Amino acid sequence: MTTVPLAARLTAPRGPLFFPVTAYGPGGEVDLDVYRAHVRQGVEAGAAAVFACCGTGEFHALTPEEFQLCVRAAVEETAGRVPVVAGAGYGTALAVRYARLAEEAGADGLLAMPPYLVVAGEEGLLRHYREVAAATALPVIVYQRDNAVFSPRAVVELARTDGVVGLKDGLGDLDLMQRIVSAVRTEAPGDFLYFNGLPTAEQTQLAYRGLGVTLYSSAVFCFVPEIALAFHDALRTGDDTTAHRLLDGFYRPFTELRAQGRGYAVALVKAGVRLRGLDVGEVRPPLHEPTGDHVKRLAEVIERGRALLEEAL
Repeated sequence: MTTVPLAARLTAPRGPLFFPVTAYGPGGEVDLDVYRAHVRQGVEAGAAAVFACCGTGEFHALTPEEFQLCVRAAVEETAGRVPVVAGAGYGTALAVRYARLAEEAGADGLLAMPPYLVVAGEEGLLRHYREVAAATALPVIVYQRDNAVFSPRAVVELARTDGVVGLKDGLGDLDLMQRIVSAVRTEAPGDFLYFNGLPTAEQTQLAYRGLGVTLYSSAVFCFVPEIALAFHDALRTGDDTTAHRLLDGFYRPFTELRAQGRGYAVALVKAGVRLRGLDVGEVRPPLHEPTGDHVKRLAEVIERGRALLEEAL
């Protein structure tokens, strides 16, 4: 953990936001050595932040003890070079517990995921996130998706909540996001952060950029950091020609392949990491591995993406 506020460190990221997968050994146990190598490689490749044990990291499949070990390992491997944000979720009591475990492990912030299973009204959701934010000194980014979708009024209330510094959108309703950004800008002005948190966020980032949302998660960075970096640089410099080339030749085919299986937003990413030479193991149930044919197609998509980079040189 550093003394520099998380919001300040994320305002103008120099690279993609890295959501590492969690490595498992042959028996299904967490493999901290391989996990450390994965995090280290991502930071050295140019990640601007590490979001440990979040969706791509199979937060749902980790015990509290495994969670804390992984967060601590990520903190140690980054050594303060980039911030580490840890996931927190389930019901309020467990979310608070995970938040405190993350703080003890040295994390710089929290990504607060939707409460488990229940579909709650905004009053209850606001209470939930306020209690999570009050549980530690860590800044909190609220993840909007599934059963945690907010009106602009509710996001204004979140922005006014001590400790809540941002909203990650995994819903994809651009009209709603525009109204949220506008409401917070006029009713709770400040340095509130917004993230595009859709699966393969690069696919929609040009649209989010039009709303002023420049931060986005990059699962692709886990297995082809060179492509993720090239796309990030293209967005940063306004090189839409390169962005379009990568969207058409790599991101769209990858997104279409990802849609071939439930849970592939994680399982296909892990397969990609293995294809690039780091054995991070398989996904834990209830997720399942991609078919052999889909892994073969993934390898072809990766090679096509890398070829596009070579053609641009």
